[in-house]
Amino acid sequence: MKRPLRWIGAILAAVAVAALLALPLPESVDLTTEIVTVTSIERPDSAVFDYVTTPAHWPDWHPSSLSVRGATDHPLSVGEQVTEEFRVAGRRGSVVWTVAVRDRPRKWVIIGKIDGKPAGTVRYSLTPVASGTRFERVFVYRSPSLWFAAANVLFVRARIQQESDEAVARLKKTLEALP
Repeated sequence: MKRPLRWIGAILAAVAVAALLALPLPESVDLTTEIVTVTSIERPDSAVFDYVTTPAHWPDWHPSSLSVRGATDHPLSVGEQVTEEFRVAGRRGSVVWTVAVRDRPRKWVIIGKIDGKPAGTVRYSLTPVASGTRFERVFVYRSPSLWFAAANVLFVRARIQQESDEAVARLKKTLEALP
């Protein structure tokens, strides 16, 4: 009689732990991740800025960007939005990006929402250097649950860093190949 009760207790405990791990974290719990990628691009900062802030170009250089729709044919200004279909770390989805900061040609920030919930922030910082432009891309996202936080530590963060590194390398190659 004790053995079946132990199994039931163990199963109930496992279900309770899984439920706790899946619960949304309160906003006061700050489990954010910052992915930073930097490169030097042999192009003027204004040319780099205009290219990277024009969403139609994103699928050309960022492997996670599958398509974009909305205001895609020009460098976006504060308040403008674009919807991007993505595949990040194996997860597909759709995000609405809104431009929060535009200081051409130095800084550009977009804030993403998935289903109306915060999904992350992307910040571009551009600095003129002797050989062209120092380009820094920072992607910041928050773990919505302990389950995601654990997965992030184990494999998601590394995969996103790899995708970001590839994206910025492709951006450099693409821009430096332009006439």
